[in-house]
Amino acid sequence: MTNNFEEDLKRLEELSSEIKQSDISLETALKDFEEGIKLAKKMEKQLEGIEAKIQILMKEPVEENNGAENSKSKKGKDSHIGPSLELFDGTTEVKGTRNV
Repeated sequence: MTNNFEEDLKRLEELSSEIKQSDISLETALKDFEEGIKLAKKMEKQLEGIEAKIQILMKEPVEENNGAENSKSKKGKDSHIGPSLELFDGTTEVKGTRNV
């Protein structure tokens, strides 16, 4: 059974809600907790893979489509820098739910 990340996240949220119920048995809470831990570990591995892909993509050289040189390509070494995205410019730390 392979779920995608969104389905796993939805299930993890369901498990969290179930565990918080006051009328849940200890046995059921433990079962839900174990399932949640397994899901969280699986999702963490998926996120690490996504982060690695993003790092690779950010380091790839930019190909010129029209052959015209822009101001960056005239500067020499800057012509092999990956795309400049404000979201990933390195000046802002992105924080998620993972504890590092």
